[in-house]
Amino acid sequence: MHYISTRGQTRPHTFAEAVEAGLAPDGGLFLPESWPDISTKLAGWATLSYAELAAEFFTLFAPDIPHEEWLGLTTQAYAKFDSPDVAPLKKLDDRTFVLELFHGPTLAFKDFALQLLGLLYKRQVAHTGHRLAVLGATSGDTGSAAIHGCMGQDGINIFILYPQGRVAPLQERQMACTGAANVFAIPVPGTFDDAQRMVKETFGDTAFAASQHLSAVNSINIARVLAQCVYYIWAWLRLPEENRKNVEFVVPTGNFGNVLAGWMAYRMGLPDVGFRVATNQNDILYRFFTKGEYVPGEVQPSYAPSMDIQAASNFERFLYFLLDEDPESVRDVMGAMKSGAPVLLPSPEGTFRASRMADDAIAQTIARIWQQYQYVADPHTACAFTDMATDRTSVVLATASPAKFPEVVTQSTGQEPLHPTLEALKALPLVTNPLPADVEALKAFITTHHAE
Repeated sequence: MHYISTRGQTRPHTFAEAVEAGLAPDGGLFLPESWPDISTKLAGWATLSYAELAAEFFTLFAPDIPHEEWLGLTTQAYAKFDSPDVAPLKKLDDRTFVLELFHGPTLAFKDFALQLLGLLYKRQVAHTGHRLAVLGATSGDTGSAAIHGCMGQDGINIFILYPQGRVAPLQERQMACTGAANVFAIPVPGTFDDAQRMVKETFGDTAFAASQHLSAVNSINIARVLAQCVYYIWAWLRLPEENRKNVEFVVPTGNFGNVLAGWMAYRMGLPDVGFRVATNQNDILYRFFTKGEYVPGEVQPSYAPSMDIQAASNFERFLYFLLDEDPESVRDVMGAMKSGAPVLLPSPEGTFRASRMADDAIAQTIARIWQQYQYVADPHTACAFTDMATDRTSVVLATASPAKFPEVVTQSTGQEPLHPTLEALKALPLVTNPLPADVEALKAFITTHHAE
């Protein structure tokens, strides 16, 4: 199994090479050159634990790593989750289920990929002997999950950019209160899209990226998306059989990585499923799936800050398939998007639909979910509870613990959500490394702090 770039100007990479590089040298994103058929394996996977299922799945995509080693990696990755199911599926009513993805160390769905990716980085350092500089941008949850997957590991330094003042206070504390010497939390002025641009332009300097052994930790890393495919399969296998026939996964998303993982599982043979892209008021993906336009607007701060995005970095992988796997067309469209020009694209296939939720409706929805189901949702998950299907089973992906957003949840339910790991952070000093939104300043900082 090799991995190719969406832009077609990079040699095929092995799994280990694609994971370490993160972003392809031509600026594209890696995808498997072929896709396995999982449809015949689902029955045999039904009785596996989460770690066992993840090991079976990854063996299909990196068979050069022995299955026993994969099982060791996945067992270690998911040992720190506070639910024995790792991703428990909760039933709200006969047609509505919630897949809880917030039982990992940082209480958000990003832990599923980043606990494993941190171990893959550790394995790579041991195999190659060179140190890695892990670089990423975050709108909230990715940064803390990446840091907690890499902190304290020999041979790895991690640099996480985030928009100053635009992440939840507890999200920032999860990044900046670790006390780990290899962790650098970097607030920059502007929005998440500004931070992500700095990361992409830094990787675009291929000589610099090679000299520092840079690796991308955002969902542009193919291992991130593959790891997220697993919980869609897991959820489908845990639905009552009568609910499996016509399923809609409802996915709060801003960067398109989470819902793309589900769509990839569908392409591999997960049957009878569709997807609803649930956005907040920063609704570029909603506008694309309803109107066919991909037109960035101004980012509006919201109660659901992890979705405050107007440049969905994982969209390029979907675009590759939308444009009939034609790298030249992808390059043309991505160039137009970078220039800020509005882009009209072919209508996507019918497995997708989309919804949006304005900010003033989020608190009302959290209150309604609490009153109707006695279930507490975080503001991102709340965005999924609109335009619910009436003729299908809905599986809502709960992306973060409500305890990470105490103000709006307390306002909506009358109860303050608390979690001991977050409470412990409140007494710790905040250690940040502010930088201007300047790529050269970022490269200088990495050079200084990643010296051999």
